[in-house]
Amino acid sequence: MPEKKGPLDGVRVLDLTEFIFGPYATQAMGDLGADVIKVENPGGDRQRHGSKHAKHDDMGALFMSLNRNKRSIILDLKTDEGGAKLRALIPTANVLIHNVRADAMARLGFSYEEVAKLNPHIVYVHCVGYGSDGPYAGRQAFDDLVQAASGAADLLPRVDGSGEMRLLPSFIADKVSSMHALWGTLAALYHQKATGEGQFVEVPMFESFTSFMMAEHLYGETFEPPVSHVGHTPALANDRRPLKCKDGYICIQPVSRAASAKFMELGGIANAYESDRFLSAPKGSRVGVYYEMQREAALAHTVEEWLKLGEENRIPIMRANTLDGVLDDPHLKAVNFFQLRQHPTEGTWRAMKPPVKFSKTPATIRRDPPRTGQDDGDFS
Repeated sequence: MPEKKGPLDGVRVLDLTEFIFGPYATQAMGDLGADVIKVENPGGDRQRHGSKHAKHDDMGALFMSLNRNKRSIILDLKTDEGGAKLRALIPTANVLIHNVRADAMARLGFSYEEVAKLNPHIVYVHCVGYGSDGPYAGRQAFDDLVQAASGAADLLPRVDGSGEMRLLPSFIADKVSSMHALWGTLAALYHQKATGEGQFVEVPMFESFTSFMMAEHLYGETFEPPVSHVGHTPALANDRRPLKCKDGYICIQPVSRAASAKFMELGGIANAYESDRFLSAPKGSRVGVYYEMQREAALAHTVEEWLKLGEENRIPIMRANTLDGVLDDPHLKAVNFFQLRQHPTEGTWRAMKPPVKFSKTPATIRRDPPRTGQDDGDFS
């Protein structure tokens, strides 16, 4: 039986991105079957370096997690030779994606207008910090800056009342914006396939992440005049957190009052909503009593016991893993999510399986993250 190929098989992507915003998107394109050629300057992607969490200086842990299914070539675009080699590749490509400042690309001779002369069908994707039609256009942008500007740094203070703005402990703006770059590229490829037309696609990080973050937090300001406040009240509840049980933590999401009552009954608190403890509490503080009873009930069983009870009683319950615990999660083990692979120079490394399933055109890991410039050669 012939090997099934991914949905982007036959698509060539010239990837001039580095850091996270960009490489996370192009790795997904590679997972989907695209031939991703990572074009690096002589120093290599800066995400390769500066980390003690590596076996070799040019193969840092974060680089490994963001650059599988890619080939790497070294081109110094400031030289005539490097520029000529990229110009020779452009007519062979369906996509060129970069996160270099527009003025810098123009000086190198690779603005959209110049690239479109070489390949009018190309999808040219520019990952930028801020939209080119606004006053922040051209400013540098990194995850921390965009989290701050989008309001994300105001989320945790609204939960715990600390008053100190702080960032979410993940490079979430980079990754979310990369997913916008991915769907923007896919949409433009669909148009390219249907019409033969190429186009310029701008993916602004600030706007992309703000649209993601404010989907629920626009809340009362969705309407004009506002009907209430910004900040989704249930999402920002201080008691919206895992519950400690006998041997770890669980998270529950009761879908009804009956499910909540059943959870507390299973934890030894019968008729919780009819109890004197609940009914005697002032109405404004009953929510606090409800969460107190939840925390007490959770202590009655182990994680595994709660998972079984939840399934038997149709109460949504899930284990709350530590970061280390995620590696041993039984479901992720069963679906072979964390896959140990043999890298030719880095030895055994752990890759994460592409999560989306395709029955006809599966996403796969075909190439391990490349060493710097390992694929220099003829790509005609």
